[in-house]
Amino acid sequence: MAETIKPEEVERKRKSENVSIIDVRTAEEVTQGKIPNAIHIPVDQIEQRLIDLDKTKEYITVCRSGRRSDKAADIMNEKGLQAENMEGGMEAWKGEVR
Repeated sequence: MAETIKPEEVERKRKSENVSIIDVRTAEEVTQGKIPNAIHIPVDQIEQRLIDLDKTKEYITVCRSGRRSDKAADIMNEKGLQAENMEGGMEAWKGEVR
């Protein structure tokens, strides 16, 4: 299991230039709203899209409840990226959604 981060901490950290949020939900789920500036990469595309990601950045993965994003963070960490999973997913997110 990947390291986790609380939604409140994500809210604080998301304004940093060195932190990117990756939303791993399906396209249909994302149409219901996502964290502003989050990058949408469905979990089943994570491995193919790793080459697009900057190894010097910190990533926070998000899904609906936290299960898929944990899997995505594990894959990213195994490939040399720094990724944490947001606890509770979008169900726990109280911040802005667009």
